[in-house]
Amino acid sequence: MKQTGNKSFLVALLMTGFIITASGQGNVIKINILSPVVKTFNIQYEKKLKSDASFQLGFFYTGYSTGATGFSGFGITPEYRFYLSDTEAPRGVYVAPFIRYQSFTLTDGANKGTLSLFGGGLILGKQWLFKEKFALDIFIGPSYSSGSTKVTSGSNTFDTGSFGGFSVRTGICFGYAF
Repeated sequence: MKQTGNKSFLVALLMTGFIITASGQGNVIKINILSPVVKTFNIQYEKKLKSDASFQLGFFYTGYSTGATGFSGFGITPEYRFYLSDTEAPRGVYVAPFIRYQSFTLTDGANKGTLSLFGGGLILGKQWLFKEKFALDIFIGPSYSSGSTKVTSGSNTFDTGSFGGFSVRTGICFGYAF
């Protein structure tokens, strides 16, 4: 578990440095409001690259337990957004290919393990800016991931079938543009 904590600290530090070095207009920092439903904190930073494109970096952390069963981890999601509408990025309709790396720690009594996933997908979304400062971003799209589980103590093999394969990535994000 300490190793996952170190990785998430490093990712948060890199993301903070990326945000601090950003300059000029066309930056948006957002929080996915659907994430707390699954006990997750999800933050995203978007940087306009040109009038019809931007780069977004997302980071999430999750952790919960019930009884002797625990699940915690983080993920990082870079994506490139192609804006299709007549308005200038970062507003309007967009399509965005993305990749995602996820790392989790699993516990079940005396059994402990890790789950690492790598994948990607494509989302379709629309982002609005209100009063040039407040963002609303809604998106949905297919994704695919695969990975491996490693038992670090105990003898249990964890059933992680619901984490790999095809899924739907969706979100409703509120944010601040600067």
